[in-house]
Amino acid sequence: MISNERPSPYGYRPHGPSGSKPPVVEETIKSDKIQIERKTFVFTLKENPRGRFLRITEDVNGRRDTIIIPSTGLEDFKRLLDDMLKVSGETPAKDPSP
Repeated sequence: MISNERPSPYGYRPHGPSGSKPPVVEETIKSDKIQIERKTFVFTLKENPRGRFLRITEDVNGRRDTIIIPSTGLEDFKRLLDDMLKVSGETPAKDPSP
């Protein structure tokens, strides 16, 4: 047994008696997908009782990684992405050969 699997001496179970999280009802508002080279990105705008959020899932040959951005941060996220696009367009790419 690893250390974080030991029962608490105080009887506290963070996710109920079975140890699993209760399901959270999420409503999908919009979802779209884009393929870039060998990666697939899925953008899903969702809402649950805690609010709206954007889930971005990257799928590479069956391996998935996800980030979640609360709707309160979407404008800042867009601003940062726009800045990165601008700099990428203005900066010449380096020669990949050694």
